[in-house]
Amino acid sequence: MSVIIKKVSTKRELKKFIRFNYFMYKDNPYSVPDLFDDMLNTFNKKKNAAFEFCEADYFLAYKGGKIVGRVAAIINNRANEKWDKKTVRFGWIDFIDDIEVSKALIDTVEQWGRERGMNDVQGPLGFTDFDAEGMLVEGYDQLSTIATIYNYPYYVDHMVKLGFEKDADWVEYKIYIPDAIPEKHKRISEIVMKKYGLHITKCTSARKISKEYGEAIFELMNEAYSPLYGYSPLTPRQIKQYIKMYLHIVDLHMLTLITKDDGTLVGVGISMPSLARALQKAHGRLLPFGWYHLLKSLFIKHAKVLELLLIAVKPEYQNKGVNALLFYDLIPVYKKMGFVYAESNPELELNGKVQSQWDYFKCEQHKRRRAFIRSIK
Repeated sequence: MSVIIKKVSTKRELKKFIRFNYFMYKDNPYSVPDLFDDMLNTFNKKKNAAFEFCEADYFLAYKGGKIVGRVAAIINNRANEKWDKKTVRFGWIDFIDDIEVSKALIDTVEQWGRERGMNDVQGPLGFTDFDAEGMLVEGYDQLSTIATIYNYPYYVDHMVKLGFEKDADWVEYKIYIPDAIPEKHKRISEIVMKKYGLHITKCTSARKISKEYGEAIFELMNEAYSPLYGYSPLTPRQIKQYIKMYLHIVDLHMLTLITKDDGTLVGVGISMPSLARALQKAHGRLLPFGWYHLLKSLFIKHAKVLELLLIAVKPEYQNKGVNALLFYDLIPVYKKMGFVYAESNPELELNGKVQSQWDYFKCEQHKRRRAFIRSIK
């Protein structure tokens, strides 16, 4: 039986595209399903602000009349311009263990990119860094997080057979919460506050933080993340979208701002209780009872695991102890809330600045993921 590739052209087909991942991993204890409605919005060209500078199409692979794979073909024109590249991305890729299927999907992305003048095919990547990226290559027996991809080990074998090479790796850490602030952290934090006139700022209202610091948080991300692999700066419309999506659901106890005397934001740390088990119970759906599992995990009885969603520091304050100041505030919060360890989420393998902040904690590197690349033939 030959593999047939069909471009997604209707909402019904888009729903099949999303649900294929749920089908592939429905019995897997480590995979965490995306929220179905979030995925519908992500792929909607009117609702996702990334389509200001991205173009994309989605494809399903059929064999014997059954869906056996899926892939998104994406061009992020903003990233290509910034990094002076002509790269087409493949994202949201899933396939059965059949090299004919994976080859047909990748060949489709390659042809789609060739028609648009691209030179390389790269992935898995999403529209932007706010989408899950990197194929899991280590840690298949570890629970995934809400911000990451889970995939079977054979995916990597297929990438190698199809001629892909490593382009970048991310590593992830399990960081155990100490009983008290490490003495060195405490000492550095107190010196940094005094030396640079910095303050720990907490907000008690989601409306207040959105209004007073929302734009500043994401502009800070643009500054801090600009040198990182494949990053494309957030646009004003994206920033408004993310303020609305994220800042209204964050537990403000777990959000710390570092500000100067004049109120300028120089650092931010945002974390939240892990929603991995709640999303598994919800099967990626808010209705009929998925909302209950999510709200329970956020506000009633949370997991013993937390996720570090965002740590960003102004470039001129990096390597000056501001990261220590964030955890100077957050460690007592984590301890009081009963967390046992934190998931770092992906950090670029070569980003020593970020990884050095875990030197004073008991931690273990338990996952690794990879972006692959090959030239378009």
